[in-house]
Amino acid sequence: MTRNDVTELVITQKLKKQLTWPELASAIGKSKEWTTAALLGQMTLDAEQAKIIGDKLELPEDAVTQLQVVPYKGSLPTAVPTDPLIYRFYELINVYGTTFKALIHEEFGDGIMSAIDFDMDLKREADPKGDRVKITMSGKFLPYKSY
Repeated sequence: MTRNDVTELVITQKLKKQLTWPELASAIGKSKEWTTAALLGQMTLDAEQAKIIGDKLELPEDAVTQLQVVPYKGSLPTAVPTDPLIYRFYELINVYGTTFKALIHEEFGDGIMSAIDFDMDLKREADPKGDRVKITMSGKFLPYKSY
């Protein structure tokens, strides 16, 4: 069983059991964002977390073991940008893109966040350990239509 097989199984079992990402996160005491990323193959669960998720989703032992393997992060098969700042956004989307997609679809349904009807705010936040970049993005949700 590969990590990709486990990810597909997690998604299937989550749907079958009518569980949400926040419910799974609560079970292991982590955020919904981190837990979703982990269950979509981008983070590593420890043995206790993997067992809890395995029990909740009725996963086979091989899947529980795979949840504890450090993943090859990055899920989007695109060319890698070379500019250091842009590369970090590329890295962010590779790691959390599937999480954004899963959480938006769960919250809003099948559709996209508009990059046309879109607002972004970038601010510097002072921090004694080094200033931080804060980016707030807001895009209109556009559901796919049936026809």
